[in-house]
Amino acid sequence: MSQTFTNPDPLSFFLFLVLCFCFLVQTGFYWGIFFRLAIHSQKSAVSAAPRHHLPASPVSNQESGISVVICAHNELQNLERCLPQILTQDYPEYEVIVVNHASDDDTSLLLSNLSDKYSRLKVVNIKEDLNFFTGKKFPLSIGIRSARYDTVLLTDADCRPAGNQWIRSMTGAFTGYTEIVLGYSPCERKKGLLNKLIRFDTVQIAIQYLSFALAGIPYMGVGRNLAYRKSLFFQEKGFISHYRITSGDDDLFINRAAQKRNTAVVTDPRAYTWSEPKTSLGKWITQKRRHFSTALHYKFKHQFLLGLNGATLVAFWVLLIILLCWKFAWLYLIGVLLLKWISQYIVIGKSMYRLQEYDLIVWIPMLEGILLILQTGIGVSNLIRQPRKWK
Repeated sequence: MSQTFTNPDPLSFFLFLVLCFCFLVQTGFYWGIFFRLAIHSQKSAVSAAPRHHLPASPVSNQESGISVVICAHNELQNLERCLPQILTQDYPEYEVIVVNHASDDDTSLLLSNLSDKYSRLKVVNIKEDLNFFTGKKFPLSIGIRSARYDTVLLTDADCRPAGNQWIRSMTGAFTGYTEIVLGYSPCERKKGLLNKLIRFDTVQIAIQYLSFALAGIPYMGVGRNLAYRKSLFFQEKGFISHYRITSGDDDLFINRAAQKRNTAVVTDPRAYTWSEPKTSLGKWITQKRRHFSTALHYKFKHQFLLGLNGATLVAFWVLLIILLCWKFAWLYLIGVLLLKWISQYIVIGKSMYRLQEYDLIVWIPMLEGILLILQTGIGVSNLIRQPRKWK
């Protein structure tokens, strides 16, 4: 028998109140945090106020030298496809450092041939896997140490720049006292539900970390499109604080080093790097497990905010399903759901539009549901056994 809102049993009414609390928290994140990206103007992306250890005067990055750093392990095909586009950027002074980390394919031969053709290319060969750091951190540290210039721009071997203005668009945000620039790296559009799911996950993560940075709470970046000062890397002692953790060469370093006043966000499509998405669900889940393993090492305030957002989202849907099955005043439940969807479509939909993920907007409810189920399973899997390999 269905319950009326005017005379519900105490337990169902309590669950409804908890549902409303989750709704309010979610709405607060939509309009208080994520809306910042939805209305973001590139001119407002750069903060220019000093941190306590910064120099007395700001450092301009207009047309200064840039070191692009890429780590590669058996990436022959990806380097052959993407590296020439990075080596032909419209920028006056830059170098491209490729750290060839113990590859046993023909990566060395390809890099040797490209070095003869492009004077900007600098190859660092690590023939043996003397991995003092876990995962990608050792070769990346070598690459950054080898950089000629103070500004390093990071990407992956399987990423291609959106065009020849990538370096200029990303590093142009280094004005004032900026030391870190966060960019976006969308996945290539392919056919099929898996591709939509992976792209939806990618853009959701981007909306979250870019919006938090715009709100003055930067907590992560992605190594597929990230820039920072080499001097900052050494001031923060690189990856020493988390060298035993498999992943985190990008997000854990940014979590440690990023501050409200030293971090800028770039959403210009010319600054994108496009990456190849995984082609199987298993490979994507393996990648997600590795990424999930780093979140427990974030600063407490970041863990709290991200945990609050994720927990209230899961709780909202669980409580909604329970109350609907309980036949609790369904008109009120549908009303709350519609209000959530309205906020979500306005804020998240507009943010997706800004990041040029137009085709995913209509799929938001379905993809969010699938993603929540998979992420819950990944979280449980990581509690049982932590991933240990970079590739």
